[in-house]
Amino acid sequence: MSWLRALRETARSGLTIERARLEPLIALRGAAGLALVLGVTLTLFGPLVAASSAFGAFQAAIATFQRSWRPRPVLALVSGFSLGVSTFLGYVTGSHLVLFLALLIVWTFLAGLAWAAGPTAGVIAASNVAIMVVTVTLPTSVAEAALHALMITVGGVVQALLIVVFPIRRWGAQRDALADALAAEADYARRLRHDPVAHFDPAPLMEARKAAAVTARQARRRPAELHGSRGAAERLRPVLASLADPAMGVPSEGPERDRVRELLAAAASLLDAAARAIRHGDPVRLPAPAVAALKTPDTGALLSGPPLRAADRLTALLSDVIEAAEGDGTKEERAGAAEVADAIEAGRGDRVPEHHSRPTLPRLVPVVLGSMRRELHRGSPILRHAIRISVVAAAGYLLGLALPYGHGYWVPMAAVMAMRPEFSRTYERSVARFGGTVVGVFTASAIVQAAHPRAGLSAALAVLCALLMYLLMRTGYAVAQACVAAYVVFLLGMAGDDLSQTVLERVLLTLLGGVLAMISYALYPAWETPRLRGRLGDWLKADGRYAASVIDQYADPGRRGHDDVRRALLATRNARVAWQEAVATAQHEPVRHRGLSRAAAEDTQHALAQLGRVAMLLEAHLPEGGATPVPAAAPLADALRRATEQGAKAVRERRVPDWTAVREALERWDEEERSQGAGSDPVVRNGAGLLLEALEEFSQGLDGGSRSRSHAPDDG
Repeated sequence: MSWLRALRETARSGLTIERARLEPLIALRGAAGLALVLGVTLTLFGPLVAASSAFGAFQAAIATFQRSWRPRPVLALVSGFSLGVSTFLGYVTGSHLVLFLALLIVWTFLAGLAWAAGPTAGVIAASNVAIMVVTVTLPTSVAEAALHALMITVGGVVQALLIVVFPIRRWGAQRDALADALAAEADYARRLRHDPVAHFDPAPLMEARKAAAVTARQARRRPAELHGSRGAAERLRPVLASLADPAMGVPSEGPERDRVRELLAAAASLLDAAARAIRHGDPVRLPAPAVAALKTPDTGALLSGPPLRAADRLTALLSDVIEAAEGDGTKEERAGAAEVADAIEAGRGDRVPEHHSRPTLPRLVPVVLGSMRRELHRGSPILRHAIRISVVAAAGYLLGLALPYGHGYWVPMAAVMAMRPEFSRTYERSVARFGGTVVGVFTASAIVQAAHPRAGLSAALAVLCALLMYLLMRTGYAVAQACVAAYVVFLLGMAGDDLSQTVLERVLLTLLGGVLAMISYALYPAWETPRLRGRLGDWLKADGRYAASVIDQYADPGRRGHDDVRRALLATRNARVAWQEAVATAQHEPVRHRGLSRAAAEDTQHALAQLGRVAMLLEAHLPEGGATPVPAAAPLADALRRATEQGAKAVRERRVPDWTAVREALERWDEEERSQGAGSDPVVRNGAGLLLEALEEFSQGLDGGSRSRSHAPDDG
């Protein structure tokens, strides 16, 4: 992709208004908290302290809108406290340029590294730096700086208290995540009726798993309907796939296939009913035709072998989902239902591992520090982002001081708020921030210059801008930035700190900050495109381990548990999502494909998805503890594990993997069966053959895609 096209694409995405679900009640609550803080501090302490406290309340409310499974009051408290500390330290060193510059570089560098802990931590940390360069200009002494920092923290406390006192749709995010996972399963079941080998995106299940991680206190308080359904949904996916896939025994057409389609349609209807009930906290309304379709005795007459086992498991799992989704009953009944649901998960090998429990904030600190420390290596995109943003913040601050416009904090504030670890996000935010800021600054400045509002009216206008920002912040970054820019103008105008600056000067300083952000990425990039082969190799290795773990279960069912399969499945999901995100990011980068063409990426992605799907089919028919072992499965599992590890290394080194070891293991398996005159379970043997076909398709796609593009012009 060329630079011009990359800029055009990122600008379009940044200025597009998304039709996301509005949350007016939450927006009103955040604006009410801001108005309360502003009104009280304006009356008691005057405009300067009121401006500081308003920044704290404003930022704390923004933090609660971030995508996080942490309780919203916790996010507000963390935001308010960290911003208060940042402001106080900034003022203490503000009178000494060298000291403040050193603090700004270190603080911004740590804010960049905070992205290692997730986007929520990164956004809060970057916002603290951006607001710090503004708020340090308000106090006039150390004592006043301490008061301002305290009031900023109080603003976060007020927002946290309002969330506790006026909860809006408690556990709503967790309900939505679980309901989305069940709805995705329902959609998958419907697609399988027409496409028996349809692929499934595990992202909704991964989000539901993240949402299910709770602290010990949350575990005692969460609704009973949030227990159990996720585990059943996890087990439903392979059962649905194995029931529909012709390779598992059901012909492509005929009475058996018609019965499978009926079962899939019934499963989709019941899953949709459970999703609706969980999302809204209502009782489950079961569709009668779906229940009748599952209870009909025709299943046993038409299906046999693996398909019949899959149908029986489907019925049992759907019963588990419906039971867990029922949210009525007394507190004791809910607790009992939760214990039963957890016991069902533990008994079926879906035991929640230790890392799935969410640590409390004190215990989270070493985890975050460890994540940041692991990014301190050459080639880390997070480290490059931290270096970029710290250099840009320092350069922007110095430029703001050197220019004759005054109030140069607009330069570093614009740059820090716009910069993200990814190229596309940085560029789209820079363009959108400039466009939104022009509109917001021009409109607010025109109102101030025409009406000359007093402190009270300026505060009211600032609250109105904040309300609009909270309401529309998920519909387009440019719209939100227009509200933010107007909010800053009204608030600083109320404090009398920004009245001497013209509209043109503010716009130019903001433009300079955006230009610095874009130049920094051009000079010191962290492209995802050159790392695509590494991401692909990671996915291949994870898929191989997952398939090997499943095959291992057939070798000795009595001795092995299912925990290793579960861990391998989660690892391959993470690797797949990392690959998909890398591909999406690389599409907007103006660089060459560096050895992995678009055709090769598509072909190999399809092959690895097929490899994971076959392993999932085999997982759906894992033998019980007393089943007959399949000794030949153990050498095949070892060959799969070693071959995919070597194949991942070959992918990174731009070589085509070789699967001779896997092929030879299958040949030895067939020879042993012929010599013994007995055959193993056709499910595992047929599945093993499909695994080899997927691996060979992967090599063909990697080799064919590379050769077909070897003499073609690059995408750049």
